[in-house]
Amino acid sequence: MLGGVFDPVHYAHLVIAEQASEDLELDGVLFVPLGSPSHRAAPHAGGGHRAAMLELALEGNPRFALSRIEIDRDGPSYSVDTAQALTDQRPGSDFVFILSSESASYLPEWREPERLLDLAEIAVVPRLGYADLPREWLEARFPGREDRFSFVTTSRLGHSSSDIRARLSSGRSIRYLVPPAVEAYIGEHGLYGSDGRPAA
Repeated sequence: MLGGVFDPVHYAHLVIAEQASEDLELDGVLFVPLGSPSHRAAPHAGGGHRAAMLELALEGNPRFALSRIEIDRDGPSYSVDTAQALTDQRPGSDFVFILSSESASYLPEWREPERLLDLAEIAVVPRLGYADLPREWLEARFPGREDRFSFVTTSRLGHSSSDIRARLSSGRSIRYLVPPAVEAYIGEHGLYGSDGRPAA
């Protein structure tokens, strides 16, 4: 599972999924766009747009798939609820939650992190501009659960959705930051324009 806002999806998301999947020998990667956030401002583009952009970005890779489980759910989204729902849908499957080092650093503050570790292993990938998590951090915050974590080395790309939105709002190019089909979709639907209005 690779969760995120994907507002919009960009090449760094795809690289992380591909390289983590290869390193961990996963059967595939399920992209889970955030629904209603419990801890941050609402996404700039609505769930339908973000899911549509993901579908375009994932085309051509049979090991990548989209899950609408969070954007179709009422109420705030919590990773532990998503992991439980996916486990219920696919009994017998082993899940790995792919997190950036930035996101993983907040894991102790998430809802029911210990239950999340019961439901899924955690793969921590580096993020450019953020410190890697040392093993000592893991041992201090999740003692006895170290076996539920793995640290994966992936290419450190500097893409960020906020930078892409800023470039769009100022009329600058996002070529080579997102797949061409995603760039075309953003243009066709007028997403992330300079008026700053969220897209439903």
